[in-house]
Amino acid sequence: MTPDVPPGTAPDAAPGTATGAAPDPAPGPAPGSAPGSGGDGRGGGNAGERYWYDGVIARRVRPEPAPRPGRTTPPVDPTFSPVPRVAAPPSPVGLALRPRLDALRELVGLSRARLDRRTLAEASRVLEEAAARHRHSLDLTVVAIAGATGSGKSTLFNALARAQLSEAGVRRPTTALPVSCAWSDRAEGLLDRLGIPARTRRTPVRPYDPALGGLVLLDLPDHDSAATGHREQVDRLLALVDAVIWVVDPEKYADAVLHERYLRPLAGYAEVTFVVLNQVDRLSADAADQVLDDLRRLLDEDGLALGEYGEPGAAVMALSALTGAGVGELREALGAFVARRNAAELRLTADVDGVSARLRPAYVTDVRPGLTERARQEFEDRLAEAVGAQAAGLAAERAWRRDAERACGTTWTRLRYGYERCKGFLGLGSGGRSALAGDGHDTGGRDTGGLAGGASAPRRTASRPLVEQAVRTLAYEASAGLPGPWAQAVREAAGRGAEGLAEALDGVAAASATALVPGTRRAGGPPPGGVAGADGGRTGVWPTDADAGPGRTRGGAGARVVRPRWWAAVAAGQGALSAFQLMGLAWLVGAFMGEFGGPWWVPVVLMSGGGVGGPVLAWCGRLAARGPARGYGLETEHRLRSAAAGCGRARVLEPVAAELLRYREVRAQFVIAAGDN
Repeated sequence: MTPDVPPGTAPDAAPGTATGAAPDPAPGPAPGSAPGSGGDGRGGGNAGERYWYDGVIARRVRPEPAPRPGRTTPPVDPTFSPVPRVAAPPSPVGLALRPRLDALRELVGLSRARLDRRTLAEASRVLEEAAARHRHSLDLTVVAIAGATGSGKSTLFNALARAQLSEAGVRRPTTALPVSCAWSDRAEGLLDRLGIPARTRRTPVRPYDPALGGLVLLDLPDHDSAATGHREQVDRLLALVDAVIWVVDPEKYADAVLHERYLRPLAGYAEVTFVVLNQVDRLSADAADQVLDDLRRLLDEDGLALGEYGEPGAAVMALSALTGAGVGELREALGAFVARRNAAELRLTADVDGVSARLRPAYVTDVRPGLTERARQEFEDRLAEAVGAQAAGLAAERAWRRDAERACGTTWTRLRYGYERCKGFLGLGSGGRSALAGDGHDTGGRDTGGLAGGASAPRRTASRPLVEQAVRTLAYEASAGLPGPWAQAVREAAGRGAEGLAEALDGVAAASATALVPGTRRAGGPPPGGVAGADGGRTGVWPTDADAGPGRTRGGAGARVVRPRWWAAVAAGQGALSAFQLMGLAWLVGAFMGEFGGPWWVPVVLMSGGGVGGPVLAWCGRLAARGPARGYGLETEHRLRSAAAGCGRARVLEPVAAELLRYREVRAQFVIAAGDN
């Protein structure tokens, strides 16, 4: 400051200019332009309208004001350039911050359908503030001076600026609006973002102190002011600035409002925090040390890491803004802090750390959630039990054995079956009755499947209680260990899949039953199961044409039964034995009547052999049918179980697995955003 300049006025301020306001720049000719030529360096032009041409754009500037008599322009340090010509390379903090912001943005986008808006509001605010801060130069460092009433904030502000820029006095509150002082000519856009009024924007004494180049210092109103608007301004600006200098005095350094409302919640911002004990000139040296130690203790209880012994953390120091003691140390620490050019990124990193810590319960738990193979298998087993897969397999095995007994039985047994079938036709009409109804047991009529070719699929009804139990158990095991919102999403997905699952299982069971009709075999290829039989391939009973659809077989006609070959062989043997028996009977009758001659024992042997051989052959057929019948029953059970499992996978397992996959993707993004990787 020069002695002839009144306090509060910059040396280059013209009369009528606001206290400390920056004067209008005085543009001159562009470097390299001839005297008297236009500012664009291309010659000519009106002296009242000068242009500066930088090779890309031409910017119009106001006419150069005429110098006032008796005033001289203060010299400007030619080595100081407030506008860097080359952008500084990104700092390591910025390189680590960028992927975290990208992950946080992806995290918010993936979570909007699962978490409520209030939970994601702070994360969205951090992303918006980070984008807004990156639109301005990160070489500028915004530092706010905050504190309680009478702590000496404005006095410290003036001491750092080396000029009377902010009003200081005994009237409370003194500072009603935030006051700024920028050691840069490029801070206008940043001050507009902060909402600093134009009338309270100041500039330091020129030439700028190069140690503080790029600093934008703010003097905030009192955080404990009686005026509500002052506290609102403080809270708004504290969420926008890059760093904070908390000014406390020996009387109010332990104020509960300061610690509980500000220092404790902002403990994660230790690397961008300065805590200054002001007015130590009122204390003795020993008393100042005691108060400073007690202040450090309180800060440690607040969880604020202290930057001691070379560790990152808050800087704590004592000074007197009135006498200037310790101000130089603070200016030196502030200059080193600004010179690192990473304060904005440190602040944004602390913002991301804070929002990640508050979002952690919504994304991370101590257990590893997910669907285990055991849970999937138990779910499929319960669905198979609900549709009666095991009972259906046993019923199919009994039906196969019954058909084998009818096909391989004696002629007289088959005639009896035919008689009973005719009685059934006459009693029930031409449509007949299926031998398998509901659970596959004989209902009184004869089985048309396998022997007559008119098989109809048995209708099965899935057990509703078992289906509901299977879905509830699966949802509980899949959501166990998940955070609340994601566990709810998994349960809702399982609940949506359970709607109509029982009806779908009924349809699947019916379709599966029609695919395996007793007495038929898949044409055009080997059967899907069964056991080896006498025909050299696989025995059992299979659909005649799998691709022809229900009720259609080769040639488009009605169902044409394709029996196992050994059934035909046994039936032929039964026919031969019956023929021998009839032949022997006729011979014996003819011999008694004198029509035939020969020994009497020959017809007796023929009759006895036919009568005994038929039941023996039928018994052998029953023994031979046990293996294929068991294979057919297992194949039926497996097919129905697979069909029920496929229905359960499509309706319940896949939606639940999709929710779990979505959670894993979101959790992976959270790990990146939280910096845990």
